[in-house]
Amino acid sequence: MAYSTDETGTFEVYVSLFPGPGRKWPISTGGGSRPIWSRNGRELFLLTPEDRIMVASYTAKGDAFAADKPRLWSEKRLLRLPSTGHDLAPDGKRFAAILNADGTSEPIAPQLIVLLNFFDDLRRRVPVSH
Repeated sequence: MAYSTDETGTFEVYVSLFPGPGRKWPISTGGGSRPIWSRNGRELFLLTPEDRIMVASYTAKGDAFAADKPRLWSEKRLLRLPSTGHDLAPDGKRFAAILNADGTSEPIAPQLIVLLNFFDDLRRRVPVSH
């Protein structure tokens, strides 16, 4: 099981046996959150505090687990959202992610437009010809 916790004062990513209790292995150093396992069974992805994607290769056999130091997977900064704004494609080679149009990761103010009486407005704008 991969998870993030701030029990040390900074969010970090760990792996532990499931079901626990048992040993836990630290994956991130210097901050990490939102871990995602790849389907190939060899990689674990996570977000840095700067909202960049990192990947750590690993091996697991029985109760043994060993992970390499995470390396930067992409220079792009993801848009920080309260919920997950990214997910790994089934092939493990691409992410679906939310980015600002200008390439920044600064939060944007959500905008919602509600159009009342849509069909009345449509009929007014586009006359029906018979």
